[in-house]
Amino acid sequence: MPLFWRIFLLNAVVLVTAAALLLGPVTVSTPVLLTEAAVLTGGLAAMLIANALLLRVGLAPLQRLTRAMTTTDLLRPGRRLAVDSQGEIAELIATFNAMLDRLEHERATSSARALSAQEAERRRIAQELHDEVGQTLTAVLLELKRVADHAPPEMRGELHQVQETTRVSLDEIRRIARRLRPGVLDELGLAKALRALTTEFTSPGLSVQHRLDAELPPLGHDAELVLYRVAQEGLTNTVRHSRARHAELALRRTPAGVGLLIRDDGRGIGDAPEGAGIRGMRERALLIGADLTLGPGPRGGTEISLDVPVPDRNG
Repeated sequence: MPLFWRIFLLNAVVLVTAAALLLGPVTVSTPVLLTEAAVLTGGLAAMLIANALLLRVGLAPLQRLTRAMTTTDLLRPGRRLAVDSQGEIAELIATFNAMLDRLEHERATSSARALSAQEAERRRIAQELHDEVGQTLTAVLLELKRVADHAPPEMRGELHQVQETTRVSLDEIRRIARRLRPGVLDELGLAKALRALTTEFTSPGLSVQHRLDAELPPLGHDAELVLYRVAQEGLTNTVRHSRARHAELALRRTPAGVGLLIRDDGRGIGDAPEGAGIRGMRERALLIGADLTLGPGPRGGTEISLDVPVPDRNG
């Protein structure tokens, strides 16, 4: 039944009932007696209450749909409203669910293209840093060594200082290139790449430990890259924002596939809004159908969990 006729008939039932009472056992005198006024007032209140209750029941699905519209986040897919009624409201909810399916598919497709282009650009920049800037600095370093060997003793100290500055800059260029393009991931695999990542982020102010399962199910290149990038972004956030002293990175086999866990003992995220880094992690998780959760750890700090499903090849 259309929504209009449902509301109309509910109101009609209340009004017809009131009219029947006035024509039957309830009468009105002229002038109106006090008892009659009390009866009419009570009847009017009962009519309004009944009408409000009936409308609330009839329009409850619309209120659920409104809440879903205001809380839907395409980076947290899969949430749908149950179609537990019939008529126009059920059709509206089904249309909204279909729209979410289409939007999530389009979002995942566009994010895949954008992240693929981003990875290609990172590889290009890393290659240019390694081949152009890195080789140029290496040549400068060798030239400085040659000049320092033939320079007067009073100038050798300054030349050695410039040589050391150039060496530090070369190491920094190589470190940036490694972060842009994780060559170790392609050459040595995910476990060794994550082990090298924890070593890279370990510093005098932060101890990063790793626990990596020896036997993991086979993962595709995209899944390994997403796991590596999420671990990299999570540890970067720990260094920049958490003020943590200890952090832990774990990669383990789960019944559904592979789970990545990053945990620290810092100050946590609190009520801070999600930044570009966290939203980037969520977009990467969507590419491989993974589930990313982020929140406080069991003993404070921040905990990031990424569950990557792996199809059963024996099934």
